[in-house]
Amino acid sequence: MSDHVQQRAEVLAEALPYIQKYYGKTVVVKYGGNAMISEELRRAVISDIILLHLVGIRVVVVHGGGPEITDMLKKVGKESKFVDGLRYTDEETMDIVQQVLCGKVNKNLVATLNRMGGKAIGLCGMDGGLFQARQLDPKYGLVGEVTHVHPEPVMDCLKDGYIPVVSTVAQGEDADTAYNINADTAAAKLAVALHAEKLILLTDVRGLLRDPRDESTLLPVVPLSQVPGLVKDGIISGGMIPKVDCCVEAVRSGVRSTIILDGRIPHSILIELLSDEGIGTMLL
Repeated sequence: MSDHVQQRAEVLAEALPYIQKYYGKTVVVKYGGNAMISEELRRAVISDIILLHLVGIRVVVVHGGGPEITDMLKKVGKESKFVDGLRYTDEETMDIVQQVLCGKVNKNLVATLNRMGGKAIGLCGMDGGLFQARQLDPKYGLVGEVTHVHPEPVMDCLKDGYIPVVSTVAQGEDADTAYNINADTAAAKLAVALHAEKLILLTDVRGLLRDPRDESTLLPVVPLSQVPGLVKDGIISGGMIPKVDCCVEAVRSGVRSTIILDGRIPHSILIELLSDEGIGTMLL
């Protein structure tokens, strides 16, 4: 028997205790960034999700679609505008957000999962009142703040053996409109409502780094008590602050742990969950 075959057997054996640990548990994966754009990374993420599903882990996918929304706005001759890092969403932009997220991106992702051997079903945040929201602040336009999560549609899909794929558009609670919701926030709120074991945020960075220019300074585990100090020291800064805030809120609200994970690494989800080699930053 070749060393290569032996190594593959050892990898499977190493995964066994982790499969046992997470069997029957719910893991919410926020899917976005380069992992959505690169075909190679896309296939790696989707195969990871299917494998987790097949070994009995209840996987829920929550996705964004910023680049696709920007592309569609360009096609109709509308410029993307951002306020404090959030996409300014007027009525015309909201129509496109809804079409792109609930339509093209969601259904393409579902189709890819099904084509590769999964059993996926697409949900919009307005289906069954899954996400309800009110306007976050008029300066952002139709950007919403989630007020209620009704997870029953997702739970029904999981119970019937499907991988739910959720787009982050919410039903307005304060007005007859749909709202654009930040995908990290939506994933965290849904993870709490589902009593998830883990929330994984796929990003385009290695995780939390003591020195942003040196990936060897990765912080593999960050207790919540250390977060304020890391913000004060500037280690958590910029766009990472809202991501960490989502993670902190999720853990404080009952999710066992959250992981900021580099979606640029092929099969990063499997490496993080089913091996001894944790490669992201876990907040707990």
